[in-house]
Amino acid sequence: MAFQLGASSSSLPSSPSIHPKNHDVFLSFRGKDVRHKFISHLNRALRQSGIKTYMDGVNLERGEQISSEVFKAIEESRISIIVFSKNYAESKWCLDELLKILECKKTFKQIVLPIFYEIKPSDVRDQKGGLGQAFTKLGKKIKDDIKLLEYWKEALEEVAKLSGLEYTAFGDDESEFIQKYIIGWINSRIVNQTPLSVAMYPVGIDCRKRDIYQHLSIERNDIIRIVGIFGTGGIGKTTISKDIYNQIYSQFEGSCFLSNIREISKQAGGLIQLQNTLLFDILGTSLDVRDTDKGINVIKHRLCSKRVLLILDDVDEVVQIEKLVGDRSWFGLGSRIIVTTRDQQLLKISEVDSEYELKLLGDNEALRLFSLHAFKKDEPFDEYVDLAKQIIQYAKGLPLALAVLGSDLKGKSTHQWKSALNKYKNIPNRNIQKVCLVSYEGLDNNEKEMFLDIACFFKGKPLPDIMNIFDSCGFFPNDGIDRLKDKCLITIEGGFVWMHDLLQDMGREIVRLESPNEPGQRSRLFFHEDVRHVLEESMYQGTNKVAGMIIEMPKGEEVISLNSEAFVQMKRLRVLINRNASFSSGPNYLSNELRVLDWFEYPLQSLPPNFHGNKLIIFKMRGGFIRELSFIKFKNMTIMKFSDCDFLTKVPDVSSIPNLKELIAKRCTNLVEVHNSIGSLEYLCKLNFFGCSNLEIFPISLKLRSLRSLDLGHCSSFRSFPEVGCEMKSLTRLILSSTAVEELPLSIGNLTKLDELFLHGCKNLKRLPINIILQLQHFESLGIFGGCTNRVKKMGYDGQSILAIGSTTMEDEISWNEEKLQELEPPTNSSNGSNALQVLNRQNCFQSESNFFPISSFFTMFDSSTTLTYLDLSGSEFVSLPTSIKGFVALIELDLRDCTKLEEILELPPNIELVDAKGCNSLERFPEVSRILEFNGSHIKSLQGIVLNGCDKMHEKIWNYKVPNPSLWKGVCVSPDWGVIQMFWKVQIDPLFLISSQKM
Repeated sequence: MAFQLGASSSSLPSSPSIHPKNHDVFLSFRGKDVRHKFISHLNRALRQSGIKTYMDGVNLERGEQISSEVFKAIEESRISIIVFSKNYAESKWCLDELLKILECKKTFKQIVLPIFYEIKPSDVRDQKGGLGQAFTKLGKKIKDDIKLLEYWKEALEEVAKLSGLEYTAFGDDESEFIQKYIIGWINSRIVNQTPLSVAMYPVGIDCRKRDIYQHLSIERNDIIRIVGIFGTGGIGKTTISKDIYNQIYSQFEGSCFLSNIREISKQAGGLIQLQNTLLFDILGTSLDVRDTDKGINVIKHRLCSKRVLLILDDVDEVVQIEKLVGDRSWFGLGSRIIVTTRDQQLLKISEVDSEYELKLLGDNEALRLFSLHAFKKDEPFDEYVDLAKQIIQYAKGLPLALAVLGSDLKGKSTHQWKSALNKYKNIPNRNIQKVCLVSYEGLDNNEKEMFLDIACFFKGKPLPDIMNIFDSCGFFPNDGIDRLKDKCLITIEGGFVWMHDLLQDMGREIVRLESPNEPGQRSRLFFHEDVRHVLEESMYQGTNKVAGMIIEMPKGEEVISLNSEAFVQMKRLRVLINRNASFSSGPNYLSNELRVLDWFEYPLQSLPPNFHGNKLIIFKMRGGFIRELSFIKFKNMTIMKFSDCDFLTKVPDVSSIPNLKELIAKRCTNLVEVHNSIGSLEYLCKLNFFGCSNLEIFPISLKLRSLRSLDLGHCSSFRSFPEVGCEMKSLTRLILSSTAVEELPLSIGNLTKLDELFLHGCKNLKRLPINIILQLQHFESLGIFGGCTNRVKKMGYDGQSILAIGSTTMEDEISWNEEKLQELEPPTNSSNGSNALQVLNRQNCFQSESNFFPISSFFTMFDSSTTLTYLDLSGSEFVSLPTSIKGFVALIELDLRDCTKLEEILELPPNIELVDAKGCNSLERFPEVSRILEFNGSHIKSLQGIVLNGCDKMHEKIWNYKVPNPSLWKGVCVSPDWGVIQMFWKVQIDPLFLISSQKM
């Protein structure tokens, strides 16, 4: 929670060298080509987006050397954008910048984006065309420095192989190109590189970090190391792990800081949520894991070749480590894992490699931290010195308590300090909670209400939801939440509200003491025994004082025999959350003051007749018998969520709920109809009907300008996707997997920001407006063929470019191909200035054993400007991966799992990192594997791994393969489970995993 960063980490002998990042973007360009056009537009767009940009403003004279200031700016930038133009290579300055940028890419993992302005990447790679002429011209001027020329040439070749963007004046407007391709790309990278928020004054961190760096052994890339940090609550475990994360994450291929694990894992689906967060943060793509066991396998298979940094913060159960880390073999060599906990025994059970105990602050450190919070300076004012020294004795060196006390006393007079000191003296045993209680007592009534609500109900919940609830209660949260933050009573992290456990316990104790012996007289109920007494026994019946209740029963004690009058007197009840209790009967009354109603297995078909719900903000039902929703007229509601409500048949008219932001009905298997009004909600952000297997009736048109995610996955009766009635700029994710959808409408083009589309298992899919889809330039993830058993029948250009899929015979398709293939002329132009569709060559057309397979045509439709980074073709039935896959220049991960008929993979994309061919038991021809085995080196520098688990024919080839120089392999072993040779930098026990020899 608290430490002060003294000397920079680079001054610590055991810590890695870190450069501060003062710029988001460094621009490298040839001034006379682009300064007053493209660069001017780009710089303006970057600055308007709040992206800190370094652009040198000096036009250099011939022969002038690059300045140290520019070198420093490159080192201090997160991203370098290199704009190659025809005269770029005639400038010694530009080429020296290029060398420095590539050095930073290698040393500091700086992100590099090449933009080829009116030239081709091949011009840069081969030094030809206008750029080649410019380079030759420069070479004649400095012909004596052959070595420098060679360095520049190698740099040009290297950077040309990176994923980049091409700009052509004929096809793109400069401003549109910049907004469409560059700004969004940079924003996503900056978010991923943004450091974690650390405590305002992290005092005393230097020596502790030095010790932990020694435990981590960062310099060793041949091991995987797990380090545990333990200590009492509030001592600063999270703070120090965040600071370490910020300073070393850039040295890893992927990183993730999983915070508040103890709290999140208690929630329903909490461990699944944590697994998804881990995968998303490291891979940069959402895999939507649905159960923890599957999540374990996904983590193992996707991360076992990556050098990652993973921090598990606030772990309190071994199962959390088992589901998130499990075994060191889940991660690539050089990975580091840090676990923070209060329980040292947990670290011993988990067999971490090293343990580090975090100690309390010494007196000098404690005084400094307290002073920074109280005076915003390292030492107290003279008249406060003695008082400050006395007060910090009550905090016992605990950073949390020092921060709370200092913040509470800030700006107060010495007389007020003396008064506070007298209160501390009356606290027996210097109880930390009671010391912090003094800060709570300085809040006004509304602030106290919000603090107690967070302590009892809302810790870890989204800030916007909490603000809406508190605002509807008249608590004035805009000021009050800031006040709680200023007094260090809460923190806001990633848009969620958190509170330290010690402060939460303090808040709950305040509530308990309102009526120690009669729970029904308290303002809030949260302890399961108190809740049971109030709901079951008339003598403990709740009163008008009860404002909130959360019901969370121990396992085996979930059944509650509800007293029919239990809720009648609770007229002021604002929050009712039932996490897991099963009620013998339902309530006959609910307060109309409710802002939150969240009920597990609701026992009735409808809510009580008295309940109007006009103040309801959040309405959730999980399981139970709820059937009738026609009563819903909750005008203030923002979230409506149902899951596993098997009696629910219809989502009614919601036009009277204009502020609805989330509508979720997951696994409601008898839900048949969703009212047409859903399609016109102005503020709706999330729409999810996953697993509603009988859903048939859906809005005929969608005009949801705020919608970000639409999930209709496994709605197996859903046949007709609606028209998209307006441009929906916010929608980025569309899931239609395992639906009965037969076609997508042409209006799908209105989903202009769509980057993820999933159509796996759509067995009835017949027609796709493929050219429309290809114009959605933000595509990053696509899953389309797995389980789509129909075949391509024809593909024509009728002005709409429909890819039609039909179940026809081999003879029909051969006949059609012979007669019609020549008619398939590609479009003469497209939105990006190049052919979006290309004619299929006949060799690729007949690679399926039985039919003309759609994948052949699919691959030829992407040009080199596509942004697709993840492609899932698992379960497809093609025999050969078309060689045109190499045109997918941005593709990083290719999923070919369980393509049981796949026999050969002849080509791979140029920037691929991972190929997962698990379960491809017919695969026998894979030249890239042969290259790796022969140690000639993969020509794909980015390649990190190939998963071949279950590829029996490949296993046999590898087993019999004569490796020319086996001493070069880091590890070779025989697995008794599969009887195959496994060749890794680290020995894997699970899937066969080959790693490119360039990674040695």
